[in-house]
Amino acid sequence: MRYLFLITTALDGEPYRESEDTIADWIAEVDARGREPDGDRLRPIEEAKTVRVRGGRLHVTDGPFAETKEWVAGYDVIDCDSMDDAVDLASRHPMARFGRIEVRELWPLG
Repeated sequence: MRYLFLITTALDGEPYRESEDTIADWIAEVDARGREPDGDRLRPIEEAKTVRVRGGRLHVTDGPFAETKEWVAGYDVIDCDSMDDAVDLASRHPMARFGRIEVRELWPLG
């Protein structure tokens, strides 16, 4: 089963310290389990565009869809055996300390 880790910032997270950002260690652990995550960071929210079509008209606005102090910072898509397995891997991700990670199983269209 494939799971999305939606990585967001969080006001209640530990202060970010680059020296404690152990993402390389996390990726090595996930790779050692044979899971090869597909993910990346996202560019800053100031560079984002929100796209909507209403009544056949295109509306494009700058920034995220809502005024917020928390935002999506990155993602990972990982094969896991179960939701419990996915939660275990997410709990080891450095952004679980600095932000938060929403874990969702992918729901294929076909």
